[in-house]
Amino acid sequence: MTEVAMEQNLSTIRKAAGSEGEPTIALALGGGGARGLAHIHVIEALDEMGLRPAVVAGSSIGALMGAGVAAGMSGKEIREHVLSTVGRRGEVLNRLWRLRPTSLAEAVASGFRVGQFNIERVLKAFLPEAVPLRFSDLALPLKIIVTDYYGQTERVCESGDLYKALAASCALPAVFMPVKIDGRVMIDGGIYNPIPFDHLRGLADIVVAVDVVGGPDGDGETIPSRIDSLFGATQLMMQSIITMKMQAGAPDILLRPDVGRFRVLDFLRAQELLAATSGTKDEVKRALAERIDRWRKGI
Repeated sequence: MTEVAMEQNLSTIRKAAGSEGEPTIALALGGGGARGLAHIHVIEALDEMGLRPAVVAGSSIGALMGAGVAAGMSGKEIREHVLSTVGRRGEVLNRLWRLRPTSLAEAVASGFRVGQFNIERVLKAFLPEAVPLRFSDLALPLKIIVTDYYGQTERVCESGDLYKALAASCALPAVFMPVKIDGRVMIDGGIYNPIPFDHLRGLADIVVAVDVVGGPDGDGETIPSRIDSLFGATQLMMQSIITMKMQAGAPDILLRPDVGRFRVLDFLRAQELLAATSGTKDEVKRALAERIDRWRKGI
């Protein structure tokens, strides 16, 4: 599709968005730590096309971004919040400093562990006010994926305490403490289901999935550091899961922003990451325009 044709098609989509007879869209946002900031381009593209997902699913950072969308935030609003918080070293340090326990009793009460952050407290300090405390107050249906550590399976959270579900989905092992939901120990949802597009089948006409897992990046010869090898091994396992899920049934559109050179905890490089993945927005628009055109033609 040429650029002129795509713009003409986008114009038609904008006018018809939400009208009867137009396709519904479901959005699956994957896990990947700071790499997941690239989801912002996808959200902005949908905004610019005048499209609103019928349902959103997310794992880890994808759950956080999905919560913003489901709460009614625009891509621009999410971008501005990210850059004004986790994208600024001083702001990050200030917010983390305010989370410190002021006494031994408070440390014990908050479940403090050396080397691990309490992700529930961290999220409360960084999430935008627009994200409500409970699923029932969201503007759109949201599915958050968490991993039941002892149950050795995934769990889909769709109701109740939204913050607790988000915290559990983002509880990256060794970095954040696990989170208990209904008495069960939960960890990072991306461990078991990196991109939860399978939970959106049959819920919309077009399922869009975004993979920001990435993979180990380097010259192929340098021995990685202990932490890099840990995160890199996790990436490889998650990519293996994604491959098997694709074989079982792929989403209608799968997007893979070029996030390989960024690390899981590179949130302070937010501006650089967004600049490096800016081409994702046009990729989203082009893929959706083509898919919607095919849907209209019954292909």
